Amino acid sequence: MVMQNDEYVKLQESTSEIMRRWCGRANVGIILGTGLGALADRIEQETVIPYSEIPHFPISTVESHAGRLILGRLEGKSIVAMQGRFHYYEGYSAREIAYPVRVMKELGASTLIVSNAAGGLNPQFRAGDVMIIEDHINLLGVNPLIGPNDNRLGERFPDMSEPYSKELIALARKVALQNAIPTQMGVYVSVPGPNLETRAEYRYLRMIGADAVGMSTVPEVIVAAHAKMRTLGISVITDMGLPDALEPASLERILKNAAEAEPKMNQIIQGVLKQI
Repeated sequence: MVMQNDEYVKLQESTSEIMRRWCGRANVGIILGTGLGALADRIEQETVIPYSEIPHFPISTVESHAGRLILGRLEGKSIVAMQGRFHYYEGYSAREIAYPVRVMKELGASTLIVSNAAGGLNPQFRAGDVMIIEDHINLLGVNPLIGPNDNRLGERFPDMSEPYSKELIALARKVALQNAIPTQMGVYVSVPGPNLETRAEYRYLRMIGADAVGMSTVPEVIVAAHAKMRTLGISVITDMGLPDALEPASLERILKNAAEAEPKMNQIIQGVLKQI
């Protein structure tokens, strides 16, 4: 059975345009989240393509997302990196949000590294911490796999017992230890946004087991699992959502904290790439 709007055909058209401009074959796909696009500058860039020039690709509408696909090499690996991602609150469907992961897979990537900026819920966390994601909770209310399933892309009922690779988690923790980078481990919960949460919502999210909250990541990881890609997820804690000590948050402060923590995250990602 084909997917809605014949997504498999769209994938071939997207990848054909990318391969027309780039003769490489990807090993790893990387998604760079809010305020976390600087890693793209460390890639030995072979081709840079604005999203607007890739057929069927969504367009970034968030100010802090550059909206470019970077193709090249980093730490000896062939990389396809998204400098900016898409969100449900922008008006995109979950399927559209995760579409680039399908493209990465078609380009050859078997591993996905996904990053995001998140609000801390665990009182032991601090703004500026790096959290390795060990699991997630989907509160978006949508799923990128809803609709007809195309068996060419994955099975109807993908297993989610290990959406984040235990092997990659262990490697990331090892790299962080080797470089004296303190890290947290935790559960990421995705909510629709774009508003931040109320005190009661922060309290509820903590009660159901979340350590950090954001507005992205989960659709991409679900599709990566559907495509049988290994995934490593990393959150940069940019602000704290502690209901009994809640302070107003601002985008400027969030981006500032993301920029200060980003070098630690990039060091971990590059160390992981070197060893996989």
